[in-house]
Amino acid sequence: MPPVVDKIIHFGQFNVTKQVFYTTRLSFALVNLKPLLPGHVLVSPLRVVPRFSQLTADEVSDLFLTAQRVARVVERLYDASALNIAVQDGEDAGQSVPHVHAHVIPRKRSDLGEGQGDRIYDMMEGEEGDVGAQMQERRREREGDRERFPKPDNEGRRPRSDEEMQREAEWLAGEMDKEA
Repeated sequence: MPPVVDKIIHFGQFNVTKQVFYTTRLSFALVNLKPLLPGHVLVSPLRVVPRFSQLTADEVSDLFLTAQRVARVVERLYDASALNIAVQDGEDAGQSVPHVHAHVIPRKRSDLGEGQGDRIYDMMEGEEGDVGAQMQERRREREGDRERFPKPDNEGRRPRSDEEMQREAEWLAGEMDKEA
């Protein structure tokens, strides 16, 4: 399957070209290796910038307009009744890849248990939401370096294959084209 985009796109140090389903002049949206909930995607500026305050005004505007458009699509596709849209700005805030990004997470009533909707923030800050560790783990698996770097213990969520993520990216790209 060819990638949805025709240029190489990096999320921090990681090549995520096959995970990208939407681009603008300044931003891109990608599917998540280990989504916290179905439809959990990320929106990021094309320029690798670690902190929100380092974005230009045009990048801030484009990032949030892109997140808004992506949010409409994933909310519809995943039959959600609400969304979490979050930016973890800096390592101490839970940012695990030093590249600004917004999490867009479709939500449904009681999707994490009755009265447990805020638990998503704990998930984002814990191992479950550590995108950087997950991407590093994927890279190590590809390069055969499992012994030197132990695999984090988060058995409940399995990393998706490149093919799974690319299929989802292609599906979402088609749906983004339908969004006016």
